[in-house]
Order: sequence, then C-alpha cells, then structure tokens
Amino acid sequence: MFSEAITEEHVFPRPGEGNVFSATVFDRTAATAVVTLAFATDPVARWLYPDPADYLSHFPRFIRGFAGAAFDADTAFMTTDMTGAALWLPPGVGPNDEELNELFEITVPERLKPDLFDMFDQMAAFHPKEPHWYLPMIGVETRSQGKGIGGKLMRHALERVDADGLPAYLESSNPRNISLYERFGFSVAGTIKAGSAPAMYPMYRRPLGG
Repeated sequence: MFSEAITEEHVFPRPGEGNVFSATVFDRTAATAVVTLAFATDPVARWLYPDPADYLSHFPRFIRGFAGAAFDADTAFMTTDMTGAALWLPPGVGPNDEELNELFEITVPERLKPDLFDMFDQMAAFHPKEPHWYLPMIGVETRSQGKGIGGKLMRHALERVDADGLPAYLESSNPRNISLYERFGFSVAGTIKAGSAPAMYPMYRRPLGG
C-alpha cells in the first residue's frame, strides 16, 4: 500500500504495448514510480504522508519495504507500456518488517504511530494462516486509470495463483477498488480500522475450485 538509482532503469524495449511481463530488479525504478503515482490519491497512503514532499520522498521506500521482495521472487508484473504494476508476494515471502519499522520511526509523526502500528497488527491478524499469495500493491498511473490495465494485471497474476491451487489475499485501501477485486473472485473478509487511519478492507480469494 503504502529510489532506486537511475542505473537500475530497464532500457531494453519489449514488444506488445500494454502486455504484461515479469519485472526484474532492473525494472524496479520504473515500477516504483508507477506505484507511487498510482497511490498519490490513496486514502491510507496520504493519511500516512499528507505532505506532498514527504509523500514523494518517503513512499518509494515504503514500496521497497512493503512489496519489494516481489522483484527477487519473480512475482512483480508490469505492463510493457509502463503504466501499471502489480507487486505480488508468493507463499513464504513477506514484507521487510525491519526496513518498514526503521522508515516509520524516522518519517512518521509520533501522533500517528499508535494508529499505524495498530493498523499493521490488524492486517497481520487477517492474513490467512495457510500458504497463500499476497498482493500488497497494485497500481496504474493516474492518467491511464479506467482503461482496463488493472484488470489485465490481475488476470495475468491469477493465472499463476490458480496454477498453484492456492488462495490469494489483499487489503483494499480504497473502497472504490473493491468491486474490481470482487470481479476476480475476492470477497471482503472484514474491516481494518485503527484510530484516525482510513478503513481498509481485507479480501480473500478461495483457490480455484475450492
């Protein structure tokens, strides 16, 4: 939900504008930029960093700590036109709690920390206990939203999830996106509400045929 050096930019063109490919560490800068733009109006992201300068400075590092393991796990997906990205974490792979805690300690005001840590505790409580795929972040840059790019990213990743025969899980930090996830088989499993933080909605998708 919630920069890399320019030398990590991927400079080689990929055929098929708008197709989905597996991003690598060389695509990390581009993917981080897309997700940062996509979350610029997200209720929870901007509750955490309401100041525009703080958001642009700190949110890319949040992405790296929260979902960056997707690049090493070969479960980060982007569109070839670089307008959308989905950072999935496969079973056994999770956020970097140490990096996130360090980031929060130095960038989040003291008055927000109790609610922030309560929010993450609630998120952990909703996570499925069985092996599952987790989608911490998916985003489409603002000028390309509403063109079906998010759906294309979801279909691509869920083919792999279904091939594993495992459930999938996410938290929707924007109520407007719930209907999209429901079209792909996710169901709201509850509500996460911590103090002044906007509500989030944990969503669970049963294994195909389950």
